[in-house]
Amino acid sequence: MTLFLQILTLLGSLGMFLYGMSLMSGGLQKMAGDRTRSFMAKMTSNTFKCILTGITVTALVQSSTATTLMLVSFVNAGLLTLGTAIAVIMGANIGTTITAWIFALSFGGGSFSFGTIAIPLMFFGYLLISSKNKNKKNSDIGEFIMGFAFLFLGLATLRETSTVLLDNEPVRQFLGGLTGWGFGSILLFMVAGACMTLMLQSSAATMAITMVLVANGYIPFTMAAAMVLGENIGTTITSNIAASVANVSAKRTARAHMLFNLFGVFWVTCLFQPFLGLLGNIVELFGFPNPATTDFATASPDVKAALVASLPYSVATLHTLFNVTNTLILVWFIPIIEKIVTWMVPSPKGEEEVFRLKYIQAGNIQTGDLAINTVKMELVRFGDLCRRDVDFIRTAVNAPDQKTFEEVNEKLIKYEEITDRFEKEIATYLNEVTKHELSYEATMRVRSFYRIIGELESLGDSGESIGRLIARAWAHNMLFTDDMKEKLGKLIDFVDDAFAAMHTNLDTPLIQLDNISNAYAAEENINRYRDLLREEHLANIEKSNYNYETGVFYMDVVNSLEKMGDFLINVSQSVIGAKSI
Repeated sequence: MTLFLQILTLLGSLGMFLYGMSLMSGGLQKMAGDRTRSFMAKMTSNTFKCILTGITVTALVQSSTATTLMLVSFVNAGLLTLGTAIAVIMGANIGTTITAWIFALSFGGGSFSFGTIAIPLMFFGYLLISSKNKNKKNSDIGEFIMGFAFLFLGLATLRETSTVLLDNEPVRQFLGGLTGWGFGSILLFMVAGACMTLMLQSSAATMAITMVLVANGYIPFTMAAAMVLGENIGTTITSNIAASVANVSAKRTARAHMLFNLFGVFWVTCLFQPFLGLLGNIVELFGFPNPATTDFATASPDVKAALVASLPYSVATLHTLFNVTNTLILVWFIPIIEKIVTWMVPSPKGEEEVFRLKYIQAGNIQTGDLAINTVKMELVRFGDLCRRDVDFIRTAVNAPDQKTFEEVNEKLIKYEEITDRFEKEIATYLNEVTKHELSYEATMRVRSFYRIIGELESLGDSGESIGRLIARAWAHNMLFTDDMKEKLGKLIDFVDDAFAAMHTNLDTPLIQLDNISNAYAAEENINRYRDLLREEHLANIEKSNYNYETGVFYMDVVNSLEKMGDFLINVSQSVIGAKSI
């Protein structure tokens, strides 16, 4: 019964640790979510800034998984290229080592331990969470403090419980047997680290367990180093499983993370002893015993005590050295990595003809402010889809026979149905996003997105309407003259210019969009030419250059094209309106 209770206590302390990690990370993301998004968008102009961004963001949110989710979101939303995301991933791997250093401080053997202040912190966290004024910022801070307290209370309990449970001769003999197989033991503990990370869904938890085992002498430092390498493999398995049901961009980002860590583990494993020798020299520079060469059995009591106290720091140093060195090697090969992951995850054949939402299916992103960004690239794609109507309308106007017209008119009808579906599905997604907590700025962006999808859907309606007008003209044998076709073609060119301006304004990151003068210029050209065609039309009717009924169909098409210009300028105005909030 005592053994059973000890096992439950060990599992409970692990659960407390994982819950605290989740709670602390969630609180940090809520506090920094919108600012983090802006920071990532601004700080990715070169590779060095990308790496620094990955380090900073991961250190802030205390979760490389959260950083990876942000990256998937931003790649989907067009805020980051795949190459930029790979550089940020490299920084995120360095940033996650900060968590290991925090754990090492808790294990460090000094007079201070985070575990000693965990329970007092819970009181202050509770006050902030349950304060009567329900201030969201205070609640987020309280959630972070409560998570921090649970994390280190769980870590302290985990260490104490594992000592009681594992500190017996049979366990030590069993673990000692696993360490006596030379290079085979290194591979065994590497696999163990990967499996534990996969099962716990947290490399931080596996890192904490590794520190517990090495600090209490259950495994030698060499095997702890192997476990750390395994953890770096395990965390990539988790991200790839999460991306398995996601889109192409998400899968490529996950594959890049996997390639980065697998390459690092491969070369470190090949140079395992020299790498540990370099690590030992670095540790000795700080006045600690070399963990790779010091013989614990024959060392003096003072050396033993110093070695035990320094082992968690040595594990953290190993983790940092691995990721920093790997980044310094691979940062020069980002374009090659990008090509490899693009080859590994090719775009599906005929993807351009698959008319369904593509970017907002990247996975369940819990932070609403971040989820909004995934809509942006969908809107760009929605706009490009509507732009196809321009070529269809041009073909319909110039169709040499009714059969050719009917074929292209079917496409106009089809695309109107597609735009209806796009509007409905994006609106449904935005409705789900608004159920989460959003900042004021994010709420205003959602409202602008609603306006944009409405205008884009109206563009699809306009294309079908123009097709219907031309169909009636064919039915009444009121065919356009060559001069009418030429002038409609020029007006269609102006509408296409307006589509190009809308695409630019939708696709440009909001922080870089200074004005929409391109859209105003395109709209002015459409209106000016429409007015010119009206005057010419009246003159042609007076001179009987064509019959009145043909002129009515002709001007209806002109007015419909001008109306498309109105919808296009409304989209750009909605985009720039979100920036002025």
